[in-house]
Amino acid sequence: MLPPELPPLPALTCAEGELIDRYLDVVDLLGRINPAQNAGTYGGLRAAQALVRKAVELRDALSLMHQRGETELHAATLACALRVLDGERRTARVTVPSDGSG
Repeated sequence: MLPPELPPLPALTCAEGELIDRYLDVVDLLGRINPAQNAGTYGGLRAAQALVRKAVELRDALSLMHQRGETELHAATLACALRVLDGERRTARVTVPSDGSG
């Protein structure tokens, strides 16, 4: 049996696609750095080192959009793209987990 098909990715401009990709790169690294989610320092250190480069790439993607006159983000479309690309699970790694006592 085949796994269920993912919903289609919404139509994005190349710049929007680059923004989403770079954003998720940063989120993934922040998840690896999150001290509430990880037990080791070496993996966090490596992720922090890579974060500098990925943050520059994210900045460059946003800067290019701005220079081209793309001054507004289409939040609903970009949120849909993030959901299709597993953004909810990926961003959850950045948060502090609930301790269960609330």
